[in-house]
Amino acid sequence: MTLLKKHTILFLLFPASLYCQEKTLESFISSGLANSPLLNDYRNQLQSTLLDSARINASYSPQVSATTNNSYAPVINGYGYDNAITNGTNINAVVGVNKSFVSHRNLENQYRTIRISGQGIQNTAKISEQELRRNIISQYIIVYGDQQQLNFSAEIYALLKNEDTVLKTLAQKNVYRQTDYLTFLVTLQQQQLQNIQDSIQFRYDYSTLNYICGIDDTGTTALKEPDLPVQSLIETGNSIFFRQYFLDSLKLENERRAIDLSYKPKLNAFADAGYISSLAYNAHKNFGTSIGFGISVPIYDGKQRKLQYQKLDILEQTRQGYRQFFSKQYTQQIQQLYNQLTGTTTLLSEINRQIRYSEGLVNANMKLLMTGDAHITDLVIALNNYMTARNLLTQNTINRLQIINQINYWTR
Repeated sequence: MTLLKKHTILFLLFPASLYCQEKTLESFISSGLANSPLLNDYRNQLQSTLLDSARINASYSPQVSATTNNSYAPVINGYGYDNAITNGTNINAVVGVNKSFVSHRNLENQYRTIRISGQGIQNTAKISEQELRRNIISQYIIVYGDQQQLNFSAEIYALLKNEDTVLKTLAQKNVYRQTDYLTFLVTLQQQQLQNIQDSIQFRYDYSTLNYICGIDDTGTTALKEPDLPVQSLIETGNSIFFRQYFLDSLKLENERRAIDLSYKPKLNAFADAGYISSLAYNAHKNFGTSIGFGISVPIYDGKQRKLQYQKLDILEQTRQGYRQFFSKQYTQQIQQLYNQLTGTTTLLSEINRQIRYSEGLVNANMKLLMTGDAHITDLVIALNNYMTARNLLTQNTINRLQIINQINYWTR
């Protein structure tokens, strides 16, 4: 264990309960997914598609309705509506049954529309979930970086605070000049301020993490190091980001089929039973029934069908353009991320080597300080170099995790 590790005073900076337990990345992700109103909205939309299927079934079952229309047109002193037209009095109360007959192909096409819509909602929900995961992981990494920075800041402050007692005694014995001691004291005070600032930043970013996850909690708990292995990319055809273009293609194809089916003959049958009378003759016998059917055959629509086809062709060209552009961006972005990951990993190796050198120099100066052979300015310079290297390590470690998070975002 190095000299710096021995002087940790983290227990002075946080409540004792903070380090009694650690929260994991998965716990935040679980809370975020469970509390998301957007994901709950998509779940409700999927349930609605099931009701749409049931509604289609209901719409093609026999429709029963009851109607009544009653009128009286009096003729007074020869003035009034012509009885030949109004019959004077009209009374009807009828229960009617109406049924539209639709082909199996037409019915299946409507079901297919609902299925495609449901698959689109599912895919959009998966993309939204993936985005929420990425945002939560990204903020968790930021907070974890704050925690690492705060831990290191506490180590440095503990080290300086411990050496302050020794150096103050040596300065009183004129082993070191008072100006040398004041130089060291300024460094100690700066580190104390840095420590406070790191603590404030940690708590702020932690509260932001809770906010993103929908967690109503103002407290803080130590975070475990995020376990983020680089996930393998999947075939673009199976990617949720490319699947939306496939579903759009199915939707356009289904709309084209719906246009064709709309020009097929339509058959409608009806029947009714009830009472219809003018009360002019045998009113008590005017109970009856009727049945009938209707056929509609499109003949000419002013070339609307062709225009609808052309509109769908334009939409298909637009879809292909978006897909090709996204495919190029996808490939370029993934390649850039892997290049960044390689470069950052290499840089971390160099930084760790630099830390070993600078830490060794700090330890050497600390030993000389005890005997009065060290120069305070040399110690301060060594400490600054060590802190710079450690800060670079934290920053690039966080950058590496963020890059992995971005790569993993595209792997679903």
